[in-house]
Amino acid sequence: MNSFKDRDMISLRDMTIDDLWTIVSRTGEIKTGKHRDCLKDKTIASLFFEPSTRTRLSFESAVVKSGGSVFGFADPGSSSQKKGESFSDSIRTVTGYCDAMVIRHPVEGAARLASEVATVPVINAGDGANQHPTQTFLDLFTIYEEFGRLKNLKIGIMGDLKYGRTVHSLTHAMALFDAEMIFISPPSLKMPSTILSDLSEKGVSFRTLIAPEGAADMNLDILYVTRIQKERFGDPQEYKNVAHGYRIDKSTIAALGEQVRIMHPLPRVDEIAEEVDETPNAIYFTQAHNGVPTRQALLGLVTGGIN
Repeated sequence: MNSFKDRDMISLRDMTIDDLWTIVSRTGEIKTGKHRDCLKDKTIASLFFEPSTRTRLSFESAVVKSGGSVFGFADPGSSSQKKGESFSDSIRTVTGYCDAMVIRHPVEGAARLASEVATVPVINAGDGANQHPTQTFLDLFTIYEEFGRLKNLKIGIMGDLKYGRTVHSLTHAMALFDAEMIFISPPSLKMPSTILSDLSEKGVSFRTLIAPEGAADMNLDILYVTRIQKERFGDPQEYKNVAHGYRIDKSTIAALGEQVRIMHPLPRVDEIAEEVDETPNAIYFTQAHNGVPTRQALLGLVTGGIN
């Protein structure tokens, strides 16, 4: 029985470890050639109220590869909200045109609101600094593909941990798999206290560091890097001082150990040197490409094309 059919995908907090295993396993099946037409005769709405490259295009590619059709917009200025239409009315209208909708929005909670008024499944493609569940699904699949397991890994998560929705979702997921987590960030961009408290209550092991060098000799399996967001700093010099200390190059890999795998949700600016790209440690482009089969699997599950 498909427990995903007609289900909204809004937050990692709504998901169980069995749910995550289902998505990972179905993604693996997609990559072996199964479920080729799982979206046949299905229409997906792609509503991006915030700019996106990888997420939007990988969703659209997923729909086309699975035999479905997709419509929508990538510029909120082209929607009727520019004329004053409310967000809720926009969703109520579009829900009659599609079998599922994918939404990215700059406001936290927008995807949850959409799910409350839509009559088709709503997939959160990122809402403000809150959650980005489908990024986490492809992250989990990439980790499983690389290590053959998701349990008991040691993962460093580095960069903007305060506003980074990708790392908020990933942290919730890795906690379910008993990961040991090391949070690496400037003090001003540390992981929100609500998330750290939640980890403590669940007995999840974690440490906080202010510099990546502090993770040397920890035998990290993964270093998950995110961009230090320049727009969060009022002083340009302060940003430069911080960003310089959060740059991964070959010397960083040498310090962390050859076993470490470098991940990044992209886009990157200069936090990973291009010299890292050609090393066996870099798996961030594989990670990005895994977005297509992961989103094929997810859309197939929520529309009933995959059991």
